[in-house]
Amino acid sequence: MTIKIEKVGKVVVLRLHRPEKRNALNTALMEDLLAALQTYDTDPEVGCFVLTGSDKVFAAGADISEMSTMSYQEMTASDYFAGWEALGNIRTPVIAAVSGYALGGGCELAMMCDVIFAAESALFGQPELTLGVIPGMGGTQRLTKLVGKAKAMDMILTGRMVDAIEAERAGLVSRVIPDEKLLAETMEAAQIIAAYSKPAVLLAKECVCFGEHLSVSDGVKAERRAFHGLFATEDQKEGMHAFIEKRRPAFTGK
Repeated sequence: MTIKIEKVGKVVVLRLHRPEKRNALNTALMEDLLAALQTYDTDPEVGCFVLTGSDKVFAAGADISEMSTMSYQEMTASDYFAGWEALGNIRTPVIAAVSGYALGGGCELAMMCDVIFAAESALFGQPELTLGVIPGMGGTQRLTKLVGKAKAMDMILTGRMVDAIEAERAGLVSRVIPDEKLLAETMEAAQIIAAYSKPAVLLAKECVCFGEHLSVSDGVKAERRAFHGLFATEDQKEGMHAFIEKRRPAFTGK
């Protein structure tokens, strides 16, 4: 297996594990990761994923050795990298906990997650032009949406790396955390998410994702319908009654 899996309560930790390749992303890793995500995504006892690498590297990029000899015909026939888009169909929130290098495909994989928490040591970059290619897993699109055209052009056209502080300032990451506290703080956030009503969490994520592709007015309509729909759940009744009764809610996911 190219990943290690650990379930902690309602949180599943997925650790990229190709140490000999600095966690470079290849087809086998993609298949292992997506299979795990898809399996646990339908588990009512799983409320959040944490995706991480090692202390020194999240993922140093896509596996060049797998691609270097491929022809244009082979690339297009296999629609290389297209399989990664299945990550966008995962409904359960995914937090990327990034230490060390997140370059090329590693940066793109982190951007496919819902939230990025970065260790102070984290370095992000899209250096594909140094290889004679361009980002192929969504870097030109997701990076631009997250940090804006000017910053995306700077990173992609120069290939330079940005540290965690600059990445947070630009809007690429949500939090910068001391290295030794990264996983603990990420797990704390994941456990908070996983303790909420799962139907509400899934719809909250869905509405935010919808908003990327809808006008504000259409997005608000979708949000309002989702809000209304949650009044058919037991968790809505429990949550509001617990608030009135000044106690902690006991959500069941129903």
